[in-house]
Amino acid sequence: MKKLLLGLMLMGTAISAQELYMPRNIKNAYAKGTRDVSGKPGKNYWQNKGVYDVNVKVDAKTKIVSGSETIQYSNNSPDELKILAIRFVNNMTKPQSPRAGYASKESLTDGLKIKSFSINGEKYNINSDDWGTVEAVKLTKAIASKSKTEIKIDWEYPLAKESGREGQIDPETFYVAYSFPRVSVYDDYNGWDMLAHNGRQEFYNDFNDYSFAISAPKNFVVWSTGDFLNPEEVLNPEYLKRFKESLKSDKIIHVANESEMKAGKVTKQNEWNVWKFKANDIVDFCFALSNHYVWDASSVQLKTKRASVQSAYKVGAKDFEKYTEWMRYNLKWFTDNWPGVEYPFPAMTAVQGYADMEYPMMINDTSIPDDLQDARLTADHEIAHTYFPFYMGINETRYAFMDEGWATMLEYLIGISENGQESADKFMKNFRVKRWINDASTEQDQPIITMSSQLSGAGYGNNAYVKSALSYLALKDYLGDDLFKKALHHYMDNWNGKHPIPWDYFNSMNAGSGKNLNWFFNNWFYTNNYIDLKIASVTQQDKQLVLTVENVGGFAVPFDVVLTYEDGTTEKGHFTPAVWEKDQKLTNLNIPVKKKIKSINLDGGIFMDYTPGNNLKEL
Repeated sequence: MKKLLLGLMLMGTAISAQELYMPRNIKNAYAKGTRDVSGKPGKNYWQNKGVYDVNVKVDAKTKIVSGSETIQYSNNSPDELKILAIRFVNNMTKPQSPRAGYASKESLTDGLKIKSFSINGEKYNINSDDWGTVEAVKLTKAIASKSKTEIKIDWEYPLAKESGREGQIDPETFYVAYSFPRVSVYDDYNGWDMLAHNGRQEFYNDFNDYSFAISAPKNFVVWSTGDFLNPEEVLNPEYLKRFKESLKSDKIIHVANESEMKAGKVTKQNEWNVWKFKANDIVDFCFALSNHYVWDASSVQLKTKRASVQSAYKVGAKDFEKYTEWMRYNLKWFTDNWPGVEYPFPAMTAVQGYADMEYPMMINDTSIPDDLQDARLTADHEIAHTYFPFYMGINETRYAFMDEGWATMLEYLIGISENGQESADKFMKNFRVKRWINDASTEQDQPIITMSSQLSGAGYGNNAYVKSALSYLALKDYLGDDLFKKALHHYMDNWNGKHPIPWDYFNSMNAGSGKNLNWFFNNWFYTNNYIDLKIASVTQQDKQLVLTVENVGGFAVPFDVVLTYEDGTTEKGHFTPAVWEKDQKLTNLNIPVKKKIKSINLDGGIFMDYTPGNNLKEL
């Protein structure tokens, strides 16, 4: 009987998953069998892939990045491709490019110059002067389904003088990101990804294999995504020894200090050194180089491997002096606690820059030397992105809440471990939640499911970071840690290395928890709700309190009921979002009490209330 009921419950979960609104293109994906209501990839799921062999040169004098690449592109789709969409997001720095915010003159460049372009040996006459961040190359011969195509591109572009997510950190330190033309994503629900990059939304890339040979001037050290293949060829013996020691040590190894870097002791004294790195099944590749940054390194033993952690920074940056140790803690904590999945890559490197930005196996952070807690939480957040979007191939451009929300949640949870509950709650409220909940303008309450590329300003940030993170924390509270983690792992097992969309998350969590959570997902993702509870009525008869709470704002949030007795003592009871499952507007709570009550207060903690004044009732 129990087995039958469980089967019926799971069947009902799968069927009810269809109750969530889906745009027409998403419905088509389910109809074609590339997605499945079970939460797993459908029987007809596919994704395309490129194998990139890139030779790139960074000229420290001219600030020009030039390169040549060969791409072996696999069209695993059932479709014949009549165009090839090529993406180069750094073209956002061209003066004529549309962008979401202000751009200084120092951040503008001439953009990408395609010097040669061929497909399967056929040369194409490409004029890239008018290219934006993504362009469709019309093919003379279509790319057949289930076929491989060889693409060769020679190119160059100038580094922006003002560093953001990429560019010149200083005249001799460069963060080289999004540095090569790539094939845009062709997927099962939108076809070619032709959304232009405007600097606000982030990225969407295939899981590709990358081999990079990076030519850097003498005395410049390169830090990169991937495995470092040839340290013996580019490092002098003493620094090679230190670097190799770091790969098996728990101690912080000072591989090179500023004076050693400036004295030209660290690298081989060739005019150009070629640094080689490789990374497979990863969504992007970037690197940084400097001739004077301090280089620290260590490593940390995880469940099945030892991962390298490295920091590159300007001498005297007090926070970055701690980054290597912080990152050792990060990788271990995320592996063992939340999300509780082993850090999936061989390395993590932090570079001092200006972006507060994540990249596969690298982060580019601003120094915050006068607030080490803030600095550490920045690192926590960016490294949390390892899982979302880099382990899970999120389409950040359309669904930013699927990665930023998780990174914000993980930042909060690891912050509890690092700084204590009180401090983590204070930071979450002041830095994340307060600006949203105290802003009554209508654009703040757009449904989370709204496509991120259709949002701007605070409306984008609140959906991507704040409300989505609170939804994940509310679901964790509702399910309890064990069941939530089981469901989360089910989702991650289903979709790591692939391209999940929101409905894959909803369906995976339903199946993984064995519960119909659609009421919760409808409440949090498809409404204009906000957080606003109100004590509607209170009655006390002997040792029984009947408390009616009105959910004015609508979100299914957890909260505490804090009772203050007439003798000054207090008692607190916690209520999960389960109280809103049957009626999301009103709940009646029967609470046993011990003595005469003086006052009642509803405390949502980090689920901050828009009108906290009506959360308190004096009796």
